[in-house]
Amino acid sequence: MVNPGFEPYLREARENPPPASWAITPAESRQAFRDEAMTLRGELSPMTSVTDHRLALEGRDLNSRLYVPVTDDRRALIIFFHGGSFVRGDLDTHDWLCRRLAHDTRTRLLAVDYRLAPEHPFPAGLNDAVDVIRLVSAHRGDFGEPAARVIIMGDSAGANLVAVAATEVRDDEPAVAAQVLIYPTLGPELVTDSAHRYGKGFLLDLDGLRYDYGQYLGEYGDHTDPRITPLLSTDLARVAPAVVVVAEFDPLRDEGVAYAGLLEHFGVAVELLEARGMIHGFLEMGAVVPDALEILDDLAAHVQRVGAGTAT
Repeated sequence: MVNPGFEPYLREARENPPPASWAITPAESRQAFRDEAMTLRGELSPMTSVTDHRLALEGRDLNSRLYVPVTDDRRALIIFFHGGSFVRGDLDTHDWLCRRLAHDTRTRLLAVDYRLAPEHPFPAGLNDAVDVIRLVSAHRGDFGEPAARVIIMGDSAGANLVAVAATEVRDDEPAVAAQVLIYPTLGPELVTDSAHRYGKGFLLDLDGLRYDYGQYLGEYGDHTDPRITPLLSTDLARVAPAVVVVAEFDPLRDEGVAYAGLLEHFGVAVELLEARGMIHGFLEMGAVVPDALEILDDLAAHVQRVGAGTAT
């Protein structure tokens, strides 16, 4: 049973569905996503500081935002990549969640404003993720402790980028301590049982997600490329240990569970957190559905163990 706290939002979405992605411009889609995020956000978690930074990469600069919680364990640094189907999302849409994650994990968090499709199709966003991870890992002292353990984290499309980036940087030094994949999308085919069951009427509409994948891929049509579909990876050995979060009523649930199993097949340590009664995007709705915060707190405990180097 879906958590009752989501019912008003599901009912509204079913009775008054938003315009389809293909019926509006990317700018309009992004503004609607931003407006919804502002409507859902609650009280902001207190921070010692929140500062914006420019990350200088080869041929481009990216915006980022560093959250320093009031209680800072200083043992780790989270690099966070937001969701939004590769087309939407920015530093503001996930500001509430990033503050809460930093607060609950007692860990500094750097949110990254990577390039979006369709203006910047694949592999632009992925290249941004890989390059940011390498830049920040090499200059951790600019953001916190020079010896901090680096944790890479993303939700939905951002989790896709994190999963792929984790394979790209697996042999780098210093090594990434962990990857945290929050209700990840792991390819454009979307043929699992959960996709069929919950692909319409549960806020994440799969027709819209398929369209957004088309925007993200542009002229690149090889869905079997593991950089597009990590579920088709043939070698995940040595990638960072993973925490994978899936929601019971999320069309992406089954692929998240399958990817956790694939990681384990290659000898990667995995913790799978299954959120009962939850839907896709539930963490961003924690301010209006308090039960979601309990799961966020559980996730934070897992991340803290990783940051302290005590995860099993």
